[in-house]
Amino acid sequence: MPLISLHDRAALAARFRTDPALHLFELGDLDDTTWYTASAEHGPVALLYSGGDTPVLLAFARPAAVPPLEALLGDLLPFLPRRFLAGLPDGAERALAPDYAVERRTPLLRMLLTHDLSTEVPHEAQLLTPDDLADTRALLPTSYPEAWFDPRMLTGGGYTGVREDGRLLAVAGVHVHSPTQRVAVLGNVTTHPDARGRGLARACVTALCRHLAATTDHLGLNVRTDNAPAIRLYERLGFTTVATYNELVLSAS
Repeated sequence: MPLISLHDRAALAARFRTDPALHLFELGDLDDTTWYTASAEHGPVALLYSGGDTPVLLAFARPAAVPPLEALLGDLLPFLPRRFLAGLPDGAERALAPDYAVERRTPLLRMLLTHDLSTEVPHEAQLLTPDDLADTRALLPTSYPEAWFDPRMLTGGGYTGVREDGRLLAVAGVHVHSPTQRVAVLGNVTTHPDARGRGLARACVTALCRHLAATTDHLGLNVRTDNAPAIRLYERLGFTTVATYNELVLSAS
């Protein structure tokens, strides 16, 4: 079927809001992207974003919708860059073979805040500002080397942190946040190796969730399936697993 390029942001938002937990990233970043589908009214949608250093393809779907998603990905082959990062449900990358090989696969859980946050916080976390940029950049390579960090998120309360004796030891931030669509995705939750096991990350996430509560109805995060300590932390805070998918690095064969 011929590809359809979608431009009506209101129509896209309405489609994604049928399953907001699955489509948090799409709702959080409706602008500055190219959207493709095989049907203007229903079915899967693929987002292709080329604004960063590495192009990104996002195409989420529930298991029952994976076959039509595979068909859409096959139609997209001529438009894909030679190397890109993709977020896809299990098995969907088969539609891109043999043209693309998987360099790296990271299975992830999508978790959504579904319960009230605990009132007990072991440490006090503060909202970070652009004045904290140097300290944030110093912390992430040590505690979370693979983190994707956008300094703009330090403006407007997109990050919280815990300091001790002036030293930034833990942070939690957002990957996307749309007050208009009332969604947010947390990211870069990390603690310096010297300070782990003391509840600093919990304090950062709790403070950030409370800060975002006024502008979000759907607040989620992604976590690696093999990161058992983080999963336990998020479950204790009130997050529930709502979907699974793979983060893939794909390159032309």
